Amino acid sequence: MERFFLPVRRERVARLRYAAVLDGQTVNLHAELPGSATLPDRAEIVLRRGRVRHRTDARVYRHGEGPLLVDAAVLLGEELGGAPVSTGQWKVRLRLRTGRRSRHLPLLLLEPPVPYHGPTGPMQASPVTGARYRVGRSVTGNVRIVAARPRPGAEVVKIRMDHAGIEVAFRVLGVHATGHRVDFVASGRRIERPVHTGPDDLLTVTVPLAEMTPRKNRPEHWDVVLHTDEGRRMRLGRRLHDVRNPLRVFAMRSLAMTPQGRNPMIVQPRYTSAGNLRVTCTPMPEAGRTTA
Repeated sequence: MERFFLPVRRERVARLRYAAVLDGQTVNLHAELPGSATLPDRAEIVLRRGRVRHRTDARVYRHGEGPLLVDAAVLLGEELGGAPVSTGQWKVRLRLRTGRRSRHLPLLLLEPPVPYHGPTGPMQASPVTGARYRVGRSVTGNVRIVAARPRPGAEVVKIRMDHAGIEVAFRVLGVHATGHRVDFVASGRRIERPVHTGPDDLLTVTVPLAEMTPRKNRPEHWDVVLHTDEGRRMRLGRRLHDVRNPLRVFAMRSLAMTPQGRNPMIVQPRYTSAGNLRVTCTPMPEAGRTTA
């Protein structure tokens, strides 16, 4: 691409030095303008798909004696006050305006974004809406923004735990589901609980801890599964984040409790490495000796 396209298009494109979707919903762009460009009165990033256009202001400046540079951050998602982009590929252009004159430049992306390594990774989806955005490019190297619907899932928002029980608030993303119920499932055991609508349209489910007391002198691990009238089955969990190890990062406090008429136990909600919610109930040592 650099050998064939860049020499021909050098004076007709802005060359991207950096392009990535950060925080799952903001497109960050840093580009170098061609040598023929002059400092404009105003600059905009224009997203276009068919006849639909969305515009975001950009900043053009010169660093020392070097070429003109442009920076832009484009927030995506109407719910967030950003560009209400729909599913599909969106063309990206830079519009430079000086007086009554305007100039449109494609943004050339020579190298696609490279995933980085570390305790966090690129956000795969918006943490608010679950919508997915990524940076792509055309066959000629022009940058594109690709938008996709949220993946179907049940996203945990918060967990409240006391001696009476555990309350989980969550959202359903990517699908329209009705008639919810949640099953707390351990080996050979199942607790069915109804789902209610709480504040901010969050769904909530509560399970009494007394019903989760281990039957044997070993830990029991409870998975949390959402069922709908449409026949969908979805594990509750946390997936709209950028951490690589939810088990370690999203640690929650444990609770030692004694349900009425039952043996003492330690209750520990946690997330698995895949982000699924799991509640572990472990008999306390005193309970094991009493049972023996």
